[in-house]
Amino acid sequence: MKRLFNSIITLALLTLSGCATTTPRNESRLDIISRRNSLVCGISGKIPGFSFLDSNGQYSGLDVDICKAFAAAFIGDSSKVEYRPLTAAERFTALRTGEIDVLSRNTTFNLSRDSIGGNGLSFGPVVFHDGQGVMVSKKSGINSLYDLASKSICVGSGTTTEQNINDALESLSIPYTPIKYQDLNQVVSGYRQGRCQAMTSDRSQLAAARSSFPDSTDHVILDETLSKEPLSPASVGGDQKLSDAVRWVIYALISAEEKGITKDNIKMKLQLAKDNPQLKPLRRFLGVEGDLGKKIGLSNDFVFKVISSTGNYGEIYNKNLGSNSNVPIPRGLNKLYKKGGIQISPPFN
Repeated sequence: MKRLFNSIITLALLTLSGCATTTPRNESRLDIISRRNSLVCGISGKIPGFSFLDSNGQYSGLDVDICKAFAAAFIGDSSKVEYRPLTAAERFTALRTGEIDVLSRNTTFNLSRDSIGGNGLSFGPVVFHDGQGVMVSKKSGINSLYDLASKSICVGSGTTTEQNINDALESLSIPYTPIKYQDLNQVVSGYRQGRCQAMTSDRSQLAAARSSFPDSTDHVILDETLSKEPLSPASVGGDQKLSDAVRWVIYALISAEEKGITKDNIKMKLQLAKDNPQLKPLRRFLGVEGDLGKKIGLSNDFVFKVISSTGNYGEIYNKNLGSNSNVPIPRGLNKLYKKGGIQISPPFN
């Protein structure tokens, strides 16, 4: 009996010990971010309009503003972001090893990357609906994919871009020579130096690269679109608390635009919600009543913090990619669903 009692005690101690060991491993990255009081956000840093180091030594672009929105929601301060420039080859390893907290780096959301059997990431909502294209110089005489026969094409190594151009040209029985580089800057440099007769990337990246050319009008993006490229931020798979927070911060940006809530008027909208108990949806959205924020590990007023810092999705898009920006890209599919696009947010209730 005594031996049995000792065995039970030993088993209990081992169980408690095991729990103590596994708890830190099960801690959400969101808790680590909060405790650290800063967000480490992986970006490219080399794509104007998305993430680029400007002349003032500051990062700017759509992907950068998404990082700021996360910091505003997770920490309460959009300035507390450490930006980590990463190549395409480095980005997923940086997430898995914990070098970064979230990835906001023009990354295509697809099955292989999202699945447990692939990269095992957790993608947020799409922040830019894109498609792959091909850019050539006007004097090249290349006007369609068929004109690329036996030509060399600069492409990023180990990317969906490389796979897509190969699939597209192989299906048309068009032979070509890929010239592979590790990051977009090298792809652009190779193209500019004449090492290839065409370059391929997402159409947004081609437009961004062309905007920096002194002879930008001498280069054209072919009409053909080779693929769907839904670009989304990502977090490491298996951390639902963080992935929920990432997801609903993006939806907050979209929903705010749907509701006409902007950086300039959000304080007025908050006061309106406080003064009118009957405005239930607005009160829940801005955290005046209910516990929507707490359900995803954030403060109930996280939407107010985000929109106060970055503005809504439309404001972010227009600032970085609108007609008056340095990289004007027609909004197209990235318009709200009620304006002819496909951007839509689930309800906040």
